[in-house]
Amino acid sequence: MIDPDEALSRLQEGNARFVAGLHGREPGSTDASRRIRLVGGQAPFAIVLGCSDSRVPAEIVFDQGLGDLFVIRVAGNIVAPSQIGSIEFAAERFGTRLVVVLGHSQCGAVQATLEELERPSEQRSPNLAAIVNRIRPAVAPLLETGAPHDDDLIEQAVRANIQASVRQLRQGSPILEKLVSEGLRIVGAEYSLASGEVEFLETEP
Repeated sequence: MIDPDEALSRLQEGNARFVAGLHGREPGSTDASRRIRLVGGQAPFAIVLGCSDSRVPAEIVFDQGLGDLFVIRVAGNIVAPSQIGSIEFAAERFGTRLVVVLGHSQCGAVQATLEELERPSEQRSPNLAAIVNRIRPAVAPLLETGAPHDDDLIEQAVRANIQASVRQLRQGSPILEKLVSEGLRIVGAEYSLASGEVEFLETEP
């Protein structure tokens, strides 16, 4: 079992390689022989709850191979029962000790939520509304300041949403709460679409 400090370092080192245009992951980590070895089981060293945005594939931005990451992707990196259950499954079944909530700059789901708060629509899909409603509590207080809907507001909203998801995972599941007390770490991170860099927003348990 890899401890959360080492897992976090692996992700940081992998992202640094990605930003530099290098690929230093273990040789053969994406070839047929690795695929065959993984048929019998997996041991991912980190769990990533990320956004579905096509520009933010966790395995690529962290320069990892087959079987390295257990990835759950949903628009807006929101926390809902299915995401919590997936994380509980991986943390319990595989002993993975690091969970990363990976948001990103200019997140469309966050922008859609801000737009809904400013100009409510009655024609929004109920399924999309379910996503917006999970993001809403994190970003609504930002609009109460009267700040204009600009890039700075979106950046603040993206981070607020990431941090809200982290809190929900830390406090919304008895299983995860128990695992946190036993050494599981849950942290937030933001990926920059422009630079490719991942900034970890908090690294303490």
